[in-house]
Amino acid sequence: MPEEKHPLNSIKATTPEPAVKSTEERFAGIGASRGIAIGECYAFVKDKAHHENQELHEKNISEEIERFLTALGRSEKELKKIERVTIRKLGKGYSNLFQAQIMMLHDPILIDAIAGRIRSEHKPAHLVIEEEFDHYLEKFIQSDDEIFRDRADDLHDIKNRIIRNLHVRKLHSWIPEGVIVSSDNLSPADIILLSRSNIKGFVTDSGGKTSHISLICKSLNIPIVVGLGNLSQKITTGMQLIIDGTTGTVITNPEEKTVVHYLSKKDEEKKSEENTSLTAMLPATTKCGIRIIFYANIDFKEELQAIRTAGAEGVGLYRSENLFTDGTNVPKESEQYSYYREMAEMITPMLLDIRLFDIGGDKLIYSPVKEPNPNLGWRGIRILMDLPDILDNQIRAIIRSNIHGNLAILLPMIISVDEIQHVRTVISKHYQELTKDGDSQIERPGVGAMIEVPAAVELIEEITRCADFISIGTNDLTQYTLAVDRNNVIVQNLFEKFHPAIIRQLYRVIKTANRNHCKVTICGDMGSDPLALPFLLGCGLRRFSVVTSDIPKLKSLVSCYTIAETEALVEQCLKLDSPAGIKACLENFQAAH
Repeated sequence: MPEEKHPLNSIKATTPEPAVKSTEERFAGIGASRGIAIGECYAFVKDKAHHENQELHEKNISEEIERFLTALGRSEKELKKIERVTIRKLGKGYSNLFQAQIMMLHDPILIDAIAGRIRSEHKPAHLVIEEEFDHYLEKFIQSDDEIFRDRADDLHDIKNRIIRNLHVRKLHSWIPEGVIVSSDNLSPADIILLSRSNIKGFVTDSGGKTSHISLICKSLNIPIVVGLGNLSQKITTGMQLIIDGTTGTVITNPEEKTVVHYLSKKDEEKKSEENTSLTAMLPATTKCGIRIIFYANIDFKEELQAIRTAGAEGVGLYRSENLFTDGTNVPKESEQYSYYREMAEMITPMLLDIRLFDIGGDKLIYSPVKEPNPNLGWRGIRILMDLPDILDNQIRAIIRSNIHGNLAILLPMIISVDEIQHVRTVISKHYQELTKDGDSQIERPGVGAMIEVPAAVELIEEITRCADFISIGTNDLTQYTLAVDRNNVIVQNLFEKFHPAIIRQLYRVIKTANRNHCKVTICGDMGSDPLALPFLLGCGLRRFSVVTSDIPKLKSLVSCYTIAETEALVEQCLKLDSPAGIKACLENFQAAH
């Protein structure tokens, strides 16, 4: 295709090299967008300019600041162009990603900080930009929360874009049609622009399931495997690849029999998707006619476009802490209101459960102190109660947005009834203030509690009498119950969701909630596991909140079981004393169906 001038001016177009026949190798990454791609690789290498670190002369300071401001202007022009391309390909939803970056380019605090340091320290612009952005990037990368680690890629993109635009020269990229793109790091802008060349798939060294590039690939139906370490250093242009966006497998130089296997698997997946898509829009019912509801877990409002087609009946978990765009500045009430109001409009009449900011030392770099163990420190509801302005603004924004009555508030890291009562009091105060005129159409949102620590399990009788609903976060519940950090590779083998202690807790929580007529949902990874599905049904769970892409398959599986046989399965599992025995029991049940 003809060369086109566009913002990907930092990419060196590499000349395809003849593929060298070598041994097939397999690599394990994270499957972030489903699908299988088979084809030739294109090594996407970003130009990394090297600059001398020399002190500026006094006479050059004004010129350097002007270069910085010009670079901001160039970056904005690029982002506006990418925004237009995004709207054409995906609609207005994902264009907000680039609006947020444009807003950061106009941030007076950031601009003044960089310009001020250039002036006072006589440092070149590129070095000050690096240091200012890296200050935030370090905190994001070190976070124990996957969402914030993934957000680091977006900050990298803004930083690199500004630094690149400090230089006048531009390189124009050329990407061949129908290749699999490999890179150490890709930004949302890269994905949007490269997808114009009918890209078969992407593989990256960095990134996670919840990163913006993964979400965009899902919307574009392009498979992507992320988190591959340094694989991009081993892959060359022209090399044959197979990527499996479901399992996270990448195969280099595949043998002919491997290609045949994956071609067959690709056909099978296509047929399976066609079958599940037929049932996705139908209500999910068990073989004996019991209605099961599937909600979606989301991180960004852009995902709302996909939940209807997947057959979701609402959002059981919206992680609102993603509104902290840079990890430090608390979103204003007006900003939150605009965001929640738009979400409520988009999803009505379906329900949307908004989890209050689950922030703390390991997620949001908001705490003024560095905690030795942030997972057991100042986080979740604790920080919200200690900083009432944050809690007040978020609750007011949610109440104001609840004009359709489809919003509810979910409280993170609950360990006592007092915490729930405190938030109820805050809600009552603001609801009365906002509806004092008597003609307001807003409704009071319901209040739910996250069950994710053993203390909440012990108090489940009292909590289910106090809350309107509960949501079980199995990831944290497993971590805290077994005293195993799920991000610690040394003890990762001990992080076992089918541990007898975990399944007994789930049984107790679900049974108690049902007895007290308190709605109960599961929102952790266990809810998406087909192996766990019949066990959870047998415990009495009727509401699941899972990753959107998993909903069609789970809805299809539900129809295979009767409640009576799942209840019998639960009785068997509760008698077992090892994870291996429980998994074997579940696998035998699954094989029989």
